[in-house]
Amino acid sequence: MKQSEQYIQDNLLNQNFNVSRPDQVWLANSTELSYGINGEYKVRLSGVLDLYGRRLLSYHLSPTETSETEVQVFQQAFAGAGSVVHPMVHTDRGSAYTSKMFSRYLDQYEVTKSMSRPGTPYDNAPMERWWNEFKHRWMARHPMPKTYQELMKLVGAGIEYFNHYNRSTQRNGLTPDEYWNKAV
Repeated sequence: MKQSEQYIQDNLLNQNFNVSRPDQVWLANSTELSYGINGEYKVRLSGVLDLYGRRLLSYHLSPTETSETEVQVFQQAFAGAGSVVHPMVHTDRGSAYTSKMFSRYLDQYEVTKSMSRPGTPYDNAPMERWWNEFKHRWMARHPMPKTYQELMKLVGAGIEYFNHYNRSTQRNGLTPDEYWNKAV
Protein backbone atom coordinates (compact mmCIF):
# COMPACT_ATOMS: atom_id res chain seq x y z
CA MET A 1 0.00 0.00 0.00
CA LYS A 2 1.37 3.38 -1.02
CA GLN A 3 1.65 5.98 1.73
CA SER A 4 -0.08 9.27 0.99
CA GLU A 5 2.08 12.33 0.54
CA GLN A 6 2.49 14.60 3.53
CA TYR A 7 3.22 18.28 3.27
CA ILE A 8 5.09 19.13 6.46
CA GLN A 9 6.12 22.71 7.23
CA ASP A 10 8.65 24.16 9.65
CA ASN A 11 7.50 25.92 12.80
CA LEU A 12 7.96 29.46 11.49
CA LEU A 13 5.64 30.97 14.11
CA ASN A 14 7.97 29.59 16.80
CA GLN A 15 5.66 30.63 19.66
CA ASN A 16 5.85 34.31 18.66
CA PHE A 17 2.27 35.15 19.59
CA ASN A 18 2.65 38.94 19.41
CA VAL A 19 1.23 40.43 16.22
CA SER A 20 0.61 44.05 15.32
CA ARG A 21 -2.40 43.83 12.99
CA PRO A 22 -5.32 41.66 11.89
CA ASP A 23 -4.77 38.98 9.23
CA GLN A 24 -1.07 38.66 10.05
CA VAL A 25 -1.29 35.16 11.60
CA TRP A 26 -4.18 32.71 11.48
CA LEU A 27 -4.21 29.62 13.70
CA ALA A 28 -6.28 26.54 12.95
CA ASN A 29 -7.24 23.46 14.89
CA SER A 30 -10.24 21.35 15.85
CA THR A 31 -11.67 20.07 19.10
CA GLU A 32 -14.18 17.40 20.05
CA LEU A 33 -17.68 18.25 21.30
CA SER A 34 -20.39 15.92 22.60
CA TYR A 35 -24.15 15.93 22.40
CA GLY A 36 -27.04 13.52 23.01
CA ILE A 37 -28.94 12.39 26.09
CA ASN A 38 -25.72 11.16 27.73
CA GLY A 39 -23.21 12.90 25.46
CA GLU A 40 -22.96 9.73 23.36
CA TYR A 41 -22.49 11.54 20.04
CA LYS A 42 -19.21 13.23 19.11
CA VAL A 43 -18.37 15.83 16.48
CA ARG A 44 -15.35 17.94 15.58
CA LEU A 45 -15.48 21.70 15.77
CA SER A 46 -12.86 23.18 13.44
CA GLY A 47 -11.93 26.83 13.50
CA VAL A 48 -9.64 29.53 12.16
CA LEU A 49 -8.53 32.05 14.78
CA ASP A 50 -6.88 35.38 14.00
CA LEU A 51 -4.03 35.76 16.46
CA TYR A 52 -4.69 39.51 16.60
CA GLY A 53 -7.34 39.90 19.28
CA ARG A 54 -8.10 36.16 19.30
CA ARG A 55 -11.10 36.51 16.98
CA LEU A 56 -12.59 33.31 15.54
CA LEU A 57 -12.92 33.99 11.81
CA SER A 58 -14.76 30.83 10.82
CA TYR A 59 -15.85 27.46 12.13
CA HIS A 60 -17.36 24.20 10.95
CA LEU A 61 -18.91 21.18 12.67
CA SER A 62 -18.30 17.76 11.13
CA PRO A 63 -18.27 14.10 12.17
CA THR A 64 -14.46 13.90 11.84
CA GLU A 65 -11.52 16.12 11.02
CA THR A 66 -10.82 15.76 7.31
CA SER A 67 -8.95 17.75 4.68
CA GLU A 68 -12.29 18.66 3.12
CA THR A 69 -13.54 20.05 6.43
CA GLU A 70 -10.42 22.13 6.98
CA VAL A 71 -10.59 23.50 3.44
CA GLN A 72 -14.24 24.46 4.09
CA VAL A 73 -13.38 26.35 7.27
CA PHE A 74 -10.61 28.23 5.42
CA GLN A 75 -12.96 28.97 2.51
CA GLN A 76 -15.22 30.73 5.03
CA ALA A 77 -12.28 32.63 6.54
CA PHE A 78 -11.02 33.83 3.15
CA ALA A 79 -14.56 34.69 2.05
CA GLY A 80 -14.78 37.02 5.04
CA ALA A 81 -11.27 38.46 4.71
CA GLY A 82 -10.98 38.58 0.95
CA SER A 83 -8.20 37.34 -1.29
CA VAL A 84 -6.02 40.38 -0.56
CA VAL A 85 -4.85 38.93 2.76
CA HIS A 86 -1.84 36.63 2.88
CA PRO A 87 -1.50 35.58 6.52
CA MET A 88 0.88 33.09 8.03
CA VAL A 89 -1.28 30.00 8.64
CA HIS A 90 -0.18 27.92 11.63
CA THR A 91 -1.59 24.44 12.31
CA ASP A 92 -0.60 21.23 14.01
CA ARG A 93 0.68 18.28 11.97
CA GLY A 94 -2.60 16.40 11.80
CA SER A 95 -3.36 14.49 8.62
CA ALA A 96 -6.00 17.03 7.53
CA TYR A 97 -3.38 19.81 7.55
CA THR A 98 -0.55 17.80 5.98
CA SER A 99 -2.66 16.60 3.05
CA LYS A 100 -2.01 17.51 -0.55
CA MET A 101 -5.56 18.89 -0.87
CA PHE A 102 -5.14 21.30 2.06
CA SER A 103 -1.67 22.40 0.97
CA ARG A 104 -2.82 23.09 -2.59
CA TYR A 105 -5.83 25.01 -1.34
CA LEU A 106 -3.66 27.35 0.75
CA ASP A 107 -1.16 27.80 -2.10
CA GLN A 108 -3.69 29.82 -4.09
CA TYR A 109 -3.75 32.47 -1.32
CA GLU A 110 0.04 32.84 -1.15
CA VAL A 111 0.11 32.26 2.59
CA THR A 112 3.17 31.41 4.62
CA LYS A 113 2.62 27.96 6.15
CA SER A 114 3.82 27.01 9.62
CA MET A 115 3.27 23.87 11.69
CA SER A 116 3.75 23.00 15.33
CA ARG A 117 6.54 20.65 16.24
CA PRO A 118 5.43 17.04 16.89
CA GLY A 119 3.97 16.60 20.37
CA THR A 120 4.19 20.32 21.20
CA PRO A 121 0.67 21.73 21.64
CA TYR A 122 2.14 24.89 23.17
CA ASP A 123 3.28 25.85 19.66
CA ASN A 124 -0.41 26.57 18.99
CA ALA A 125 -1.21 27.75 22.55
CA PRO A 126 -3.60 30.63 21.72
CA MET A 127 -5.81 28.29 19.68
CA GLU A 128 -5.68 25.59 22.37
CA ARG A 129 -6.57 28.20 25.00
CA TRP A 130 -9.47 29.47 22.88
CA TRP A 131 -10.91 25.95 22.67
CA ASN A 132 -10.37 25.44 26.41
CA GLU A 133 -12.17 28.66 27.31
CA PHE A 134 -14.96 27.95 24.84
CA LYS A 135 -15.54 24.49 26.32
CA HIS A 136 -15.23 25.50 30.00
CA ARG A 137 -16.75 28.98 29.96
CA TRP A 138 -19.50 28.29 27.42
CA MET A 139 -20.27 24.66 26.67
CA ALA A 140 -19.91 23.41 30.27
CA ARG A 141 -22.17 26.20 31.59
CA HIS A 142 -25.07 25.15 29.38
CA PRO A 143 -27.11 21.94 29.42
CA MET A 144 -25.74 19.19 27.18
CA PRO A 145 -27.38 19.61 23.75
CA LYS A 146 -29.64 16.64 23.03
CA THR A 147 -29.70 17.01 19.25
CA TYR A 148 -27.27 18.08 16.56
CA GLN A 149 -29.48 21.11 15.86
CA GLU A 150 -29.29 22.15 19.53
CA LEU A 151 -25.50 21.73 19.41
CA MET A 152 -25.22 23.90 16.28
CA LYS A 153 -27.31 26.62 17.93
CA LEU A 154 -25.27 26.51 21.16
CA VAL A 155 -21.94 26.61 19.29
CA GLY A 156 -23.10 29.54 17.15
CA ALA A 157 -24.26 31.48 20.21
CA GLY A 158 -20.98 30.75 22.00
CA ILE A 159 -18.85 31.98 19.11
CA GLU A 160 -21.07 35.07 18.88
CA TYR A 161 -20.44 35.67 22.59
CA PHE A 162 -16.66 35.20 22.40
CA ASN A 163 -16.25 37.42 19.30
CA HIS A 164 -18.72 40.20 20.17
CA TYR A 165 -19.12 40.34 23.97
CA ASN A 166 -16.16 38.71 25.72
CA ARG A 167 -13.94 41.47 27.09
CA SER A 168 -10.34 40.78 28.06
CA THR A 169 -7.54 42.68 29.78
CA GLN A 170 -5.25 41.28 27.06
CA ARG A 171 -7.22 43.49 24.64
CA ASN A 172 -7.39 46.52 26.97
CA GLY A 173 -10.92 45.61 28.05
CA LEU A 174 -12.19 45.31 24.48
CA THR A 175 -14.00 42.48 22.73
CA PRO A 176 -12.21 40.80 19.79
CA ASP A 177 -14.42 42.73 17.34
CA GLU A 178 -13.78 46.08 19.05
CA TYR A 179 -10.04 45.36 19.16
CA TRP A 180 -10.05 44.46 15.47
CA ASN A 181 -12.12 47.46 14.43
CA LYS A 182 -9.75 49.77 16.30
CA ALA A 183 -6.84 48.39 14.26
CA VAL A 184 -8.45 48.60 10.83
